[in-house]
Amino acid sequence: MSMYTFNADSEDHHYFSSTKRRKLCDFESHMTGNGLRLMEKMGYKGGGLGKNEQGILNPIEVKLRPQFSGLGFNKSKETPTLQTEKKSEPGGGVQPIVGRKRERAWLNQKKKEEEVYVTAEDFLASKQEQVFQKIYDMRGPQVRVYTNLCYLNAEEKAKEKDVPMAELQYFVGLIVPLAEVDIQKIDRNLRNEKDIAFSLKNEKEKLEDEAAFQKKQLDNYENIKSVLDRVEEEKTLGTLTLDSLAQCFRDIHKRYTEDYKLWNFSYIACSYALPLFIRVFKGWDPLQSPSHGLELVSQWKTLLQEDDCFDIWDINISSPYADFVFEVVLPAVRIPCINTWDARVPELMLRFLESWEKLLPSSVIADILDKIVLPKLSSAADTWEPHRETIPIHTWVHPWLPLLGNKLDGIHQTIHLKFSTFLSQWHPSNDGSVYALLSPWKTVFDADSWQQLMHRFIVPKLKAILKDDKFQVNPASQNLDQFYCVMNWASAIPIHLMVDTLEIFFDKWLKVLYHWLCSNPNFNEVTKWYLGWKELIPKELLANKSIQYKLKCGLDMMNQAVEGMEVVQPVLKEKIAAASFQQQAAASLVDAIKVDGANEMSMKELIEAYAQDNGLLFKLKPGRKHNGHQIYGFGNVSIVIDSWNQKVYAQNDETWSLGTLERLLELQKRR
Repeated sequence: MSMYTFNADSEDHHYFSSTKRRKLCDFESHMTGNGLRLMEKMGYKGGGLGKNEQGILNPIEVKLRPQFSGLGFNKSKETPTLQTEKKSEPGGGVQPIVGRKRERAWLNQKKKEEEVYVTAEDFLASKQEQVFQKIYDMRGPQVRVYTNLCYLNAEEKAKEKDVPMAELQYFVGLIVPLAEVDIQKIDRNLRNEKDIAFSLKNEKEKLEDEAAFQKKQLDNYENIKSVLDRVEEEKTLGTLTLDSLAQCFRDIHKRYTEDYKLWNFSYIACSYALPLFIRVFKGWDPLQSPSHGLELVSQWKTLLQEDDCFDIWDINISSPYADFVFEVVLPAVRIPCINTWDARVPELMLRFLESWEKLLPSSVIADILDKIVLPKLSSAADTWEPHRETIPIHTWVHPWLPLLGNKLDGIHQTIHLKFSTFLSQWHPSNDGSVYALLSPWKTVFDADSWQQLMHRFIVPKLKAILKDDKFQVNPASQNLDQFYCVMNWASAIPIHLMVDTLEIFFDKWLKVLYHWLCSNPNFNEVTKWYLGWKELIPKELLANKSIQYKLKCGLDMMNQAVEGMEVVQPVLKEKIAAASFQQQAAASLVDAIKVDGANEMSMKELIEAYAQDNGLLFKLKPGRKHNGHQIYGFGNVSIVIDSWNQKVYAQNDETWSLGTLERLLELQKRR
């Protein structure tokens, strides 16, 4: 179909333009509108539009449709807009430029985009990390399957775009995702097959390694069997020795360490070595020659028990080395020790245990201590007589404390009873060696047992020495033998008992000082005498507040005498206060509760009952003591009960003072 093309540069265009202007003027002459006048005000002078009266800006553009296409086809190819070049003429007119530039205007048309094809490898690489899920579209009469939401409305989009062959493009769009899924499935199966092949290859290598290991194991077992056959042959011939046997199993242990542990060759070695060791230790006296066979057993320990093994007796299981010790070493030790060892000579047994300490299991050492040492010590303690034997008992009992510990408690009770019987007939002036015999047991006996022993048998006899008329405090001629005899026990006797004992000494001392100061003495001599007695008192006693108070009383009397004041004897005041307390305490004990109608309540029970009657809590304060006495709580007041002397002391601020039940209640109310 031929189309007429309107040429804007032809003569017909000029004719049309001039004719149009003329008709427009004629048309305006018959109208009453202001259109023309308005156009004239804006510079219109007649003729064509535009600055140069060129008419329309662009000529009519004609669209060229493809061949054999209908009028409804909307993708017609537009003809390129004719490009003109404006060239000014001398007359100011513009002429269109025609020529090559105009002929080549079609070269500036946009070229069709090239189609890009994607290979299967590129597609798999782009989709490697993506996870695809199937999408079922049930909105239509048939179920549709998608793998990407972009294809969900492909049909509607195709209709909207009105593309050619929309049905074909729609089905192609459905086939492409399915093809992509097939490609991914094939790739996944291929990778699975590769993984299976790799796993089979690794399994093959493992089986080959296992086969090589099994072959090596069989070779090792053949070599070990040949060694054991040789050992059996030597045993049959009677030429087997401990050295040759140890060398054979040492080689097996060195060359086949894992097999040696796995198959417990130590049991086999023990079965061959036991008869030979029995002959070695036959007739052995461990007390006289404790190092016999020590090196030989040390060599065999590594063969019968590995270095990293635990002590078999701590977990109640057996081992070849333990069987060897129980069947060879222990019987050789038990019989001679039971028959010949004297408990009063501990060095022999201690030397043996020290030599074999690293080779004997802890259970074997415990068996020796429980069945040999402990019965011997108990028997010797039963027959011990303190007044007859010259060897102190602590020299042959105390060395066993680190090994036996609490197992010696029964023996300690026996010794305590022996001491009680012996000390009941002892006097300090007759035998001064008792302190050396008794003092080592202070840290061995428990605190109550030791205090009871001192209070019953030592302190009364020391007090008797100080009360004796033979002991005089005489500044002119002083004999210190009795005082030294008493002070020799200062480190052994508990402090509160020693302080109570020295009360007798200070009564005499203060009395002598009082009379001396009343007779106009030489104060330099008095000062030297005071300092001399102070140096004789041990430091642990000087730190006691009661002792400090006694010395301060003497110092106060000395200051009174120096200043010319009347010298007052403080001992009298203290005795009056103590007597008053005894009277009050006796009055408090009148209402004491009887137990079974015969025994009175103890002082502690009386104080506890008194606290309950007054609604107060009486409790023990664990770990707190004062002068060796346990501290109790009477409500909020800390007290100390001296049951032996029937006294109670209350803590007031930082000092301790003698008190009564009423005094304790008064302190509680005050707080």
